[in-house]
Amino acid sequence: MEDTYRILCAPARVEVKVKGSRFIAEAFPVADIAEAEAAIETVRRRAYSATHHCTAYRVGADGAVFRFNDDGEPAGTAGRPILRQIDARELTNTLVVVTRYFGGTKLGTGGLIRAYGEAAALALDAAGHTECIRRKRVDLRFGYPDTSPAMHIIHRFDAEIRGTRYGDDTAIQVAVRRSQVDDFVSAFIEALGGRGTVEVTE
Repeated sequence: MEDTYRILCAPARVEVKVKGSRFIAEAFPVADIAEAEAAIETVRRRAYSATHHCTAYRVGADGAVFRFNDDGEPAGTAGRPILRQIDARELTNTLVVVTRYFGGTKLGTGGLIRAYGEAAALALDAAGHTECIRRKRVDLRFGYPDTSPAMHIIHRFDAEIRGTRYGDDTAIQVAVRRSQVDDFVSAFIEALGGRGTVEVTE
């Protein structure tokens, strides 16, 4: 759906051994490019003696931003297979780093693709996934006599109350499911007969 996206529940780490080589895959929930790059650098410093640190990530609620890196492995054998596992689970705000310690036996193109893909898949599945809802902020303001119809509209929709202020009038900030915003605004205006104000922001 247009207003949902999937993210990791928690970080996870797994290890796969293939013909003497160790593939250590770590999956991380990340908020943006900067956080993903910082996590990659942390792994590089921690496992400085490793042969390769191959990575892929996708970020943003719409998953539009992505990067992958083979880090010295043959082109297309590491970063892209890792990204494919992220995409197969329809995840965003997700980073996977697969650290390889070379075991002395070359795996060939197909072997590398399978090893990096398998390691990434195991880490992502170990991390678990959850669905998030894309919301828009809606600021409502109305007089005390309109409290009942206003609250009725809030409870009719998938709207989370994020803040409330009482004074001469009432101000409520709600986070409304993206696909319901237009209907929510229309219903609010109709229920209050045009009284009060409503402002929508991202």
